[in-house]
Amino acid sequence: MSIEYSVTRPLPSENVPHWDAEHDVVIAGFGAAGACAAIEAVQAGADTLVIERASGYGGTSALSGGEIYLGGSGGTPAQRQAGFTDSTADLYRYLMMAGGRDADEARVKLYAEESLAHHDWLVAQGVTYKNTFLPERMVEPVTDDCLIWSGSEEAWPFSAEAKPCPRGHTPQWTGWGGGQLLMKVLAERAIALGAAVRYDTRVLALIVDGEGAVCGTVVRSLGQTAYIRARQAVILCAGGFAMNRDMVQRHAPQLLRSGEPIGSPGDDGSGILMGMSVGGSAIHMNEAFVTLPFYAPESLIKGIFVNERGQRFINEDCYHGRVGYHALQQLGDRIFLLVDQATYQEPAEFTRIGIAAAGETWEEVERDLNLPAGTLSATVQTYNRHARDGADPLFNKAPKWLKPLDEPPFVALDCRVDYAFYSHFTLGGLDTLPTGQVLTEQREPVPRLFAAGRTACGLPRWGGGYSSGLSLADSTFFGRQAGRHAAASERRG
Repeated sequence: MSIEYSVTRPLPSENVPHWDAEHDVVIAGFGAAGACAAIEAVQAGADTLVIERASGYGGTSALSGGEIYLGGSGGTPAQRQAGFTDSTADLYRYLMMAGGRDADEARVKLYAEESLAHHDWLVAQGVTYKNTFLPERMVEPVTDDCLIWSGSEEAWPFSAEAKPCPRGHTPQWTGWGGGQLLMKVLAERAIALGAAVRYDTRVLALIVDGEGAVCGTVVRSLGQTAYIRARQAVILCAGGFAMNRDMVQRHAPQLLRSGEPIGSPGDDGSGILMGMSVGGSAIHMNEAFVTLPFYAPESLIKGIFVNERGQRFINEDCYHGRVGYHALQQLGDRIFLLVDQATYQEPAEFTRIGIAAAGETWEEVERDLNLPAGTLSATVQTYNRHARDGADPLFNKAPKWLKPLDEPPFVALDCRVDYAFYSHFTLGGLDTLPTGQVLTEQREPVPRLFAAGRTACGLPRWGGGYSSGLSLADSTFFGRQAGRHAAASERRG
């Protein structure tokens, strides 16, 4: 009789017909978190197996720009070379704000204190940084330069709490997609150290013993089912759930308006569901990163965003992901970026930001957009009056980005949610300790189960505070913690 396995239902070990393989630590997923977990586990002496459903390593990490959010302890070489001194206290304060009201203080403190050492660890594995700084605002470098402003560091309210410092570090890679290089270095390092890897293998379910401790996985490869015993622990590094429409509909339905998930097919929530199947608690499942990459060109930051009521809702000098997050919270789908002749430059083609209306007066633009008379025009009038004085009392936009929009012709750029490029990925996941141990709703560790990367809810847990590089910072650093602590678990005979 065939047995049906499910990520939502663990298999009791008493029902395992035989063990096909045994390892100390078994890792599900070979992205950045899985690779870093494997490196640490092997170096701690654990016989380590990485299981990857795809035909090669990488996951969503390989699709990324490769940016890692790093700093503190006086600054990385790139920061210091650019003239910045980044204190651990400032990094801590920024990350606490970026995490929102439920920021994990212990996790943030650990990362802030060890971020510079983590940078050095990455370099020791073979990641190369050119240590050059690009001061212009951008999504990610297209050159092989390193350091960029990758968040809202210079924008209110973050700048009021932490001294601004650029912290986005991109590997030395020409063009977009530096995550390919990052993953090549980390995965090949894990393999060189002795981690075993099974590609084209899907984890179907966790296996638990009579005391509820995780002791293995059920896997399938090439149509064959196998049972793999984990003598010490299992680490779930299987991505988020951006590609699982049913889970998105249940937990973060606002993302269905975005229509552009960022991820690989493996981001189907299976790792989260497996963790929940053995008592793990999933937290902040409603939270997500949503981007509207309206810059570069950075001159557009001098424009103002309005909703379909003609009202501003954000300081436009903040990170593009913060703009997208708040745009998705506005009533209706119509979002416009207002610019004048002096500030207009054509947005990047991939953003799908076109011209919705243009005119010689803002009243004309208002009429063309079918907005109530006196709404948009009053918003611009108020903004211009304060901008001439170098102030923005409503949203505290920094003076360097303030300019009256008073040089015709005037343009409303079309940033409708159902028209422009809004992309997203999920931030919710399993609740874990900084060690990577998965927690129950009572915040008790699930025995011998760890998680990292987007399968866990880590440093980034609020879309309104996200910064580029936080996901890879979290995945690489806390993947390391999970690997090290899993390898320290008691070995069962």
